[in-house]
Amino acid sequence: MKLTVTDVRKSFGATEVLRGASLTVGEGDLAAVLGPSGCGKTTLLRIVAGFEGLDAGSVRIGDREVAGLPPEKRRVGIVPQEAALFPHLSVARNVGFGLPRGAAGRAARIEECLELVGLAGYGERMPHQISGGQQQRVALARALAPRPGVVLLDEPFNALDRSLRVSVRDEVRAALKRAGATAVLVTHDQEEALSMADTVAVMREGRIVQEGTPAAVYAAPRDLGVATFVGEAVVLAASGGGNGGGGGGGGGTVSCELGSLPRRSGGGSGPGRVALRPEQFVLGAPGEGAGGVVERVEFFGHDAAVTVALESGTVIRARTRGDVPHRPGDRVGVTVEGPVLFFAG
Repeated sequence: MKLTVTDVRKSFGATEVLRGASLTVGEGDLAAVLGPSGCGKTTLLRIVAGFEGLDAGSVRIGDREVAGLPPEKRRVGIVPQEAALFPHLSVARNVGFGLPRGAAGRAARIEECLELVGLAGYGERMPHQISGGQQQRVALARALAPRPGVVLLDEPFNALDRSLRVSVRDEVRAALKRAGATAVLVTHDQEEALSMADTVAVMREGRIVQEGTPAAVYAAPRDLGVATFVGEAVVLAASGGGNGGGGGGGGGTVSCELGSLPRRSGGGSGPGRVALRPEQFVLGAPGEGAGGVVERVEFFGHDAAVTVALESGTVIRARTRGDVPHRPGDRVGVTVEGPVLFFAG
């Protein structure tokens, strides 16, 4: 079902936590609400779930207003930060916990949900007999079992090791898509939001400040705060000329210590700051662009991060292919590829 949150406000005493937050999630879509700790994203999730009341605004699931309903009347499934399985119940009994006892088709629905999350045949095992990633998938199966209108995931991968986290979130996304579920993921992890979601909603100080596809939010952030939060960026003082027509690189140029660079449209003109993504830096021979010295090379297998101290004193971090020919102490030239992000003021 479609989820529509409109101008929701919530205060705890004198502290205003939500200041008119609005969010739309299409039927069958996965939206990630991305923001730092304390921005209000967990409060927003709890209001949708019915665990907190709102002071103003509207929450609709499908065509029904649910703001005044108790949690059990909202058809919302919850996947908590930790799986929170009942340790004395089998996997199957955990999954079926929210289903009416003795209901026709109950056992079949439990098996269907376990198959959805890739755990067919695990029903008789106890929670301590399966891995942390499998426990999280059981928690998802439990949330899906009553056929909720919306599934809410509250930073569900935080307790997992990094190597396990990537595979489990891929499995969870696939299971949600197989189920056709509308889902909201709350996270502070930019990589998690960008890689999992159909829509990313960036939250700051109690408001959704930008909502769009992961690619759009990353490539065209509305302000410098969004630009630096949704991905790594080097920020430099700059001066921007007038905008050209169109998008992409059609925004004229911007001048900074790395030279005159093409800019994306928008962002204003005059003094301001430019944000450059690590993948935009190209390292070449000395004399090609701004000069610098390699300080560190971090190898990740598929790619590498190279830290370079420019002659101006600015330190940049470039992302390159894994087979980096540079070593600490090497002199390099730094150029920039593609249009850059400029923000006046």
